[in-house]
Amino acid sequence: MTDPVESRRITRRQWFAATLGAATVAAGIDAIGIEPQRVTVTQHEVGSGEGPTLRIVQLSDLHLRAIGRHAERIAASVHALRPDLLVLTGDAVDHVDYVPLLSTFLALLPDTTHRLAILGNWEHWARLDRQDLRRRYATHGWSLLENASTRVAHGGADLLITGLDDLIGGRPDLARAVANVAPSRNHLLLAHCPTQRDALVSSPSALTEGTTSADESVTQRVVPQLMLSGHTHGGQVAMGRWAPLRPPGSGRYVAGWYRDAPTALYVSRGLGTSVIPARFGAPPEIAVFDWRLAV
Repeated sequence: MTDPVESRRITRRQWFAATLGAATVAAGIDAIGIEPQRVTVTQHEVGSGEGPTLRIVQLSDLHLRAIGRHAERIAASVHALRPDLLVLTGDAVDHVDYVPLLSTFLALLPDTTHRLAILGNWEHWARLDRQDLRRRYATHGWSLLENASTRVAHGGADLLITGLDDLIGGRPDLARAVANVAPSRNHLLLAHCPTQRDALVSSPSALTEGTTSADESVTQRVVPQLMLSGHTHGGQVAMGRWAPLRPPGSGRYVAGWYRDAPTALYVSRGLGTSVIPARFGAPPEIAVFDWRLAV
């Protein structure tokens, strides 16, 4: 004869197993079918100057594989945000077969006056033709910064923007990027891997090839107010800031703000996926920065 107490215990175990199974399935559906297709917009205020406010919209880690609803939602969101400066911080494309998609995607974005891009590790690892990438960007009004700087004028103030080559796939050269460039009270650094900030803080010459004493002098005076990075995807699968699977070049960084150095760092979760087509606890992100410029 079955013990009624034991029967209840079995029922509870079955209920728990069923609940756990349903939760696992739901999490899997969300991670693969829902969260990677979301577009979240995070908004931030930076700078404490008395000049005009410049709106920067950051896109990162697109890993384009198709131009579908996700790409169209991203473009629609960017249009609605009305950026003054649009930046793309690397890993737009990760395979030669998908390079044509970059042109298609760029055509969807608004004709913002200032549009700048840098390279990530995947553009290097996939051995993409950098001249071809440069031409594609230029055709749609973008400048590809490879160890170079440019200035953006806005409302009587200006912003100096330096773009570095990728740390783990390319050859970042800070001295070359800021050669003959006067320091600015408004200086933005674009660098795909967040660990480039550690080298900037501890030893700027580590971001310079064939360092000379002149290079040391140049790099030591470079202290950007803000650095924008991507690369980590926020871990893609994360619980808060605990994200055990992050690519080399992530260091201690996961996502969001890091203000523990003279150069504040923001790490975008990016918009695409890499290696596994899933996200959980790290939804795709468009980051918006309203920078009150110093004059």
